[in-house]
This record gives sequence, structure tokens and C-alpha cells, in this order.
Amino acid sequence: QAQLIESGGGLVQAGGSLRLSCAASGRAFSNYIMGWFRQAPGKEREFVSRISWSGIRIDYANSAKGRFTISRDNAKNTVDLQMNSLRPEDTAVYYCTAGRVVGADYKPAYWGQGTQVTVSS
Repeated sequence: QAQLIESGGGLVQAGGSLRLSCAASGRAFSNYIMGWFRQAPGKEREFVSRISWSGIRIDYANSAKGRFTISRDNAKNTVDLQMNSLRPEDTAVYYCTAGRVVGADYKPAYWGQGTQVTVSS
């Protein structure tokens, strides 16, 4: 079965860095737009970043611009999210996604189970 598995989450102090990794299995996701969402306690799930199959088109939420970097390796079927200058408000469960653009919207078709990121003061 096709699935996405995240890793790399954990506890880090404010100003620190984490690198999240997402490994896909069961099928190739080279032709999918890969991305990351997150959900903080008591908050709605929000978009963080996405990357096209070629790696040329990349988008970030305003909260991630200048601090986070998304990348993918289609041969390895993986996508990473490098997070620098972390802040307590970045604390959330981070989800890896694979999907398509439908109209003007990015619609994930596959979701990972999530990995917890906690940023302390």
C-alpha cells in the first residue's frame, strides 16, 4: 500500500534547527507535488510548503519563508524539510503530503501519520 512516513521530529530550543524527512513506499511519487502541513494544538491544520516534481517550483507559507527549506529526491522517493531559526509557535505535528493541483488549490491525496515538533523557549 502507498504510504508516507515522516521522521526527524523532536524537542529543540528556540533558535535551533531540525530536519524532517519523509520516505514514500508502495509506489513512486515522482509525478506528484510533495508538501508539508502542520497542526498546532487547538489550531486548524495549515499549509507549510510544497515542491513540484522537478524541484523548480517551490512555495512556502509566509510563516516559513526565509527559515524553512523544502527539497526532494525523486530517485529515492523522499522529501525533506529543513527548519532553521525555530520558534515556539512552530510547535505542531508536521505531516508529509503527496498530491496534485486542482484548479488553483493544492489537494493532497496521501498523508503521513505525522511527526511531533516541539520548540521550547
